[in-house]
Amino acid sequence: MPARTLSSLRGRMVAVYSVTHFLVDLSCIFALFFLVGTSELHLCILLYNFCAFALQMPLGIVADRISRNFVFAAAGCLLIAAAYLLGQAPYVMVVVLGIGNAAFHLGGGIDVLNAYDKKAGPLGVFVSPGALGVYLGMLLAKSVVSPATPLLIGLPLLLLAAACMILLVRRAQGDAYPRNAEVSLAPAASPQLLLAATCLFLVVCLRSWAGLSLGFSWKAAPLLGLAVVCAVVLGKTLGGFAADRYGATRTAVISLGVAALLFACSSVPTVGVAAPTGIVALLLFNMTMPITLWALVRILPGAKGFCFGLLTFGLFLGFIPSYLRVAVFTDIGWLFGLASLASLALLWLALRKART
Repeated sequence: MPARTLSSLRGRMVAVYSVTHFLVDLSCIFALFFLVGTSELHLCILLYNFCAFALQMPLGIVADRISRNFVFAAAGCLLIAAAYLLGQAPYVMVVVLGIGNAAFHLGGGIDVLNAYDKKAGPLGVFVSPGALGVYLGMLLAKSVVSPATPLLIGLPLLLLAAACMILLVRRAQGDAYPRNAEVSLAPAASPQLLLAATCLFLVVCLRSWAGLSLGFSWKAAPLLGLAVVCAVVLGKTLGGFAADRYGATRTAVISLGVAALLFACSSVPTVGVAAPTGIVALLLFNMTMPITLWALVRILPGAKGFCFGLLTFGLFLGFIPSYLRVAVFTDIGWLFGLASLASLALLWLALRKART
């Protein structure tokens, strides 16, 4: 197959998976906060996050072995669509939502990693729309006061369409469809690489805790809240391309170093100063998100699904303090700055040890 055609097919794959990522996260969050009753919501949030993030690690091992990533992704969409029929059984519904979310992320993520084995840019494009989907899903759930019949029907139909698109893209690629590497965790036997992987895992735990536990009062303004989400999305997208262009280590040092300085200004009482610096700092802070996953996959190329799952397990661990309402801080920019510097130290050590 000509290189140009192959590139077009893989670009189409990334586009379909990225749009579907937005739909998947929007649909899951809308169902969680609109269909679940107030009395069950607290436990359902924990169940959903456990299934969506912690379960990705064992499911990732399965995905690595069967090498049918498009099946995982499409099945995830179908599970989420089916979950909308389970609104009368909220605990079952959120478990199905979470497993569907995990399956889609694994299938789509592994395919993108396989298609662009040595690049972080396309990975950033794939992961970034999720934050916007989460934000709009919560916004819709809080603002819709009717039975929301159009949404309850429309979102599952969109997910069904997304599953069909994933299968069509797979069929169009034929023999050019990227395959999984032979499953292997052998590099983890190296103390140097094991240390690098541990540092990357800790970076994700820290990023998750910081993102959920540290807040700023100025974010409550609707337009500023949207600006924050856009900064997160743009940061994840730019981070991958910057790493490809300038190198992962240089990108991490500059983005997290400058973010730490800007976070120190983001708790200034004057919104005119705090908001712009905080938004830019969040953009820079999130630039290392695709770099972290890309670097771990470089260490364990034969276990991409496991890598995805290991880091999402880190996301789940970082979620726990916020869920339990412990260690939650507001308007303490210097603490977020310290989190940026700690992330930088861990990421720099990981990239140095892994020699990515």
